[in-house]
Amino acid sequence: MGALLGVRRSRLAALGLVAALTRLPGGRWVVAGLGHTAAPAEAAGRIAGIECIARVGASVGPGVARDAIRALPALGAGLVEIGSVETGRRIVIGDTELLSEVGVVVRNASVAQVEQASADGRTVIATTSVASPSYAADLIEAGAAAVLITSAGLIEAGPGWFHRATMAYLARMPGYRSAAPPRGRAWMAGLALGLGMIAGGLGAAVVALGPVLLPYDASFLGADSAGLAAINPRLIHFLQHDRITLAGTMIAIGILYAALSWWGIRRGLAWARDALLASGVVGFPTLLYFFGYRYVEPVHVALAAVLFPLFIVAVWRRPRGHTPVHDDEGPPAERQRALLGQLLMVVTGAGLVIGGLAISYEGLTAVFVPSDLSYMGTSAHALAAANDRLLSFIAHDRAGFGGALVSVGVAVLLIAAWGWERGQAWVWWCLLASGAVGFGAALAIHVGVAYTDLWHVAPIYAGIVFTATSLALGRRFLTARSDESRNLTAQPTSATTLRTV
Repeated sequence: MGALLGVRRSRLAALGLVAALTRLPGGRWVVAGLGHTAAPAEAAGRIAGIECIARVGASVGPGVARDAIRALPALGAGLVEIGSVETGRRIVIGDTELLSEVGVVVRNASVAQVEQASADGRTVIATTSVASPSYAADLIEAGAAAVLITSAGLIEAGPGWFHRATMAYLARMPGYRSAAPPRGRAWMAGLALGLGMIAGGLGAAVVALGPVLLPYDASFLGADSAGLAAINPRLIHFLQHDRITLAGTMIAIGILYAALSWWGIRRGLAWARDALLASGVVGFPTLLYFFGYRYVEPVHVALAAVLFPLFIVAVWRRPRGHTPVHDDEGPPAERQRALLGQLLMVVTGAGLVIGGLAISYEGLTAVFVPSDLSYMGTSAHALAAANDRLLSFIAHDRAGFGGALVSVGVAVLLIAAWGWERGQAWVWWCLLASGAVGFGAALAIHVGVAYTDLWHVAPIYAGIVFTATSLALGRRFLTARSDESRNLTAQPTSATTLRTV
């Protein structure tokens, strides 16, 4: 957007887009839900007798007032200051504007200045351009009723600053726990679900590398593997390529589900349960694809019947916890690299979703793409003429793989969007493991059966490059330890003025 519109216009467009979404029915819930920006109940505070959702907000110019008042609270801001020296300033909390005197506003605040200003019990609102959430927590700990980040600071920090700053000051509240284990054994059900997917994927791989066809497959087709090879010498290899790719995707899903359950749901993280829920909601219904290809695979149905109850138990209760925030977000350059890595991983997840939808559609309609028929040196008509059930059989493999790809894409996208926090090493490892298995199996079988058409395998290479680059950029950020030396942010030294609003 910056390249197309210019930096200033792109920022205004982004703010305007969020504001426009919040004006739609349920739009604010969509923005807060997709970003997981809703502040915990414990974050609420009172400013001049008015309840606000969080004690952090933003100070912006009058030119963006209308959009800022709509957009920033949906992103987690508890209050918004609007104005300039020339036009005067006002503070808005929710739908209420503070018209009366609220106390002292300390500009470009330091901890010492906040302590001095709040010493006589006055309400102090501090503004800062320092992008570190821990610095906002320092100011609140020093006595500030609220901390407002300036436009320049918010641009540097990103829209997630409100949530990170909220979690930073909550972490210092006596007795507050950012996450608590949920009641029951939801995480056990989720872990069993993930292990079941891994076992199912390994079983599918063993079959694909061995007999290829199970007895009920041969019964449906009226032909065994030798009979299919007689129809087309590359048909067995083509089926293997479909089934090994599906097996790798199933194992990748299992790794992600197991990680979300063990390191997420077990620790009471709400976003981990939501990611598992979203992935399963789009994954399990793909069993109904059989209405399109008219072939019901007994093992597939049996596996779904065993795993679906585990899925329900795993997601039935929603925890209320949030990922703990490191007091130190690390060097700015490291964080910027991690943000680029996060973007690449989100794009990878979105690409998997789009690819899965395309493959599902192709499997339920034309069955083959042109490169498939070129690889086998035949046509769909010729295959159908040789065995009138063959296209339905192949379609069930293709559509099933497409559905699994959508499911894993949703999981990858949401883990990258919601779990990409400093110190969350398990996120890095589970994305690495799932990517290595999923893309590795796909590439290995394509090379193994000599199906190396460049356009056909290009998405695999792109996925490998994007995933590897993303994880390389984000490694130090995600795997940082909490006991690493703190990178102290320089406190503002510029002259600060006190004024009454």
